[in-house]
Order: sequence, then structure tokens, then C-alpha cells
Amino acid sequence: MGITLPEQTTPVPGSTSSGPGRALVAVYGVFALAATARAGFQIATKLDEAPLAYLLSGLSAVVYVVATLALAKGTPTARRVAWAAVVVELVGVLAVGALSLLDAGDFPDETVWSGFGAGYGFVPLVLPFLGVAWLWHTRPRPASAD
Repeated sequence: MGITLPEQTTPVPGSTSSGPGRALVAVYGVFALAATARAGFQIATKLDEAPLAYLLSGLSAVVYVVATLALAKGTPTARRVAWAAVVVELVGVLAVGALSLLDAGDFPDETVWSGFGAGYGFVPLVLPFLGVAWLWHTRPRPASAD
């Protein structure tokens, strides 16, 4: 009959939520809030005007929320989820960015990813590259045998 201690929640050094990772998580959090508010308003009030654009706004909101939570948690499972979210984000911003410029008719209103995130100072274009770089930088490495 031993006492079990709760799982440690303090990030380990090199985790996704320590050091510069905290700033990355904060930026993701801001985009999660902004995209969720924008998508929620667009979908609730004018979905029939630009359904593709507004549903893509909703998708971007979900991706930002998932990436924020996974990067903040930093566990091995959360890292896998973060990788998936950041890759979906990267593909999304590149695809939607290109399509919104090539076929503007399908995007009568902007999404977070339209024009590669031009409405947000291109941060949506840069953010997944930073996410990939940070996940790569903080990846677990085998201990060296000295």
C-alpha cells in the first residue's frame, strides 16, 4: 500500500513548451483564439455567402487549437499530435494560399490562410515552419555512450 504521486507536469528541458517553445505556444494560442472567433462568427452569421472559405476558417481554428495544446503539453504522444497538426497547417496554408490567389471565385471572403496569411502579416505562413523547426530541434535523441 504505497502512495502514488501524480504524474509530473513540469516540462522537461528540451521539451516543446520550455524556453523559446513558450513563445511559440503563445503565438499558436493567439492564432487559436483569433481563428476560432473569426470562424465562429463567419459560420454562425454568413455561411451561405462563402461556405468553402468559412469552413476552411473553421478547420484552421481546429488545427491551431490542437497544435497549441499539443505543443504546450510536450509529452511523446502530444509531440506526435503536434507534428500532425503542424504538417496539416503547413499543407493548408500553402494549398489555401495558392488556391485563393489562383481561383479567387472560390474564396469570396478571406480565411486565416487566404493569400498565404496576408491578412495576418504572413504569420500563418511562417508559423508552421517555426513549428516544424522547433519540433525538430526538441526531438528526443538517444543518449550518447561515452
